[in-house]
Amino acid sequence: MAGPGARVSTRRDTARLVAVGVAAGFLSGLFGVGGGVLLVPGLVLVLGMGQRLAHGTSLAAIVPIALAGVAGYALAGEVDWAAALFLALGAAGLGAPVGTHLLHVLPTRVLSVVFAVLLVATAVRLLAGEGDATGRGDLTVATALGLVAVGVLAGTLSGLLGVGGGVITIPALVLLLGVPAAVAKGSSLAVIIPTAVEGTRRNVARHNADLRTAAVVGLSGTASSFVASLLSVGLDEELSNRLFAGLLLVVAAKLLWDARRPGSESDSPPGPQSVAM
Repeated sequence: MAGPGARVSTRRDTARLVAVGVAAGFLSGLFGVGGGVLLVPGLVLVLGMGQRLAHGTSLAAIVPIALAGVAGYALAGEVDWAAALFLALGAAGLGAPVGTHLLHVLPTRVLSVVFAVLLVATAVRLLAGEGDATGRGDLTVATALGLVAVGVLAGTLSGLLGVGGGVITIPALVLLLGVPAAVAKGSSLAVIIPTAVEGTRRNVARHNADLRTAAVVGLSGTASSFVASLLSVGLDEELSNRLFAGLLLVVAAKLLWDARRPGSESDSPPGPQSVAM
């Protein structure tokens, strides 16, 4: 297996990375998330990448995957572009820089546990069927400010804990604003794109992204992301929410597992290479 900074060197590595990309693309398109929950472990296991480089490479790979997923949701008319704009303003413009700054002040291990509990509570609400998918109504000043606030929260947690905004923005849109699940997922992917582009720009400047590997993985996941997005828009609303609740529980379990290990990832600064999950 190659070392921490290795690139794709064998056909076997390439085939494995293609498989990782296809699986991550499907996850991204189906749930409206970046797919980093699969990409990072895949890069670490297949190429032996260091955790930090894997985060940066994953973020770059997410760009084409998210673009393909958004295309599928957009074709079905399931993207709230206005909501996505205000969420992106909060996440990329304010939240991520704040999170990166607070990373050096707040105990991230404790935050990981608190956030995991929040994810479990959100999953329970989704499983209980709370929330009325009637749409967000007119975009008032209060609604716009609320979306920016959600974006700030999502971006801050992304900068602090290395998780992406989808696990925050999608439940907020569904439970607080009554946005249908498919629209929430499509809008989440739209927010992920500028966040991933900006994060990748910063990572490249810090030599923390393997763009060649990212291209292999990201392009491999475009078709599966597009197909999964088309499948997602046809899912029953209740089933869609239940599946997403299951994803939240998986993410919560990962956060708790990382937090319990000495010298875990939750103790090291993810910075701009945070995964758009």
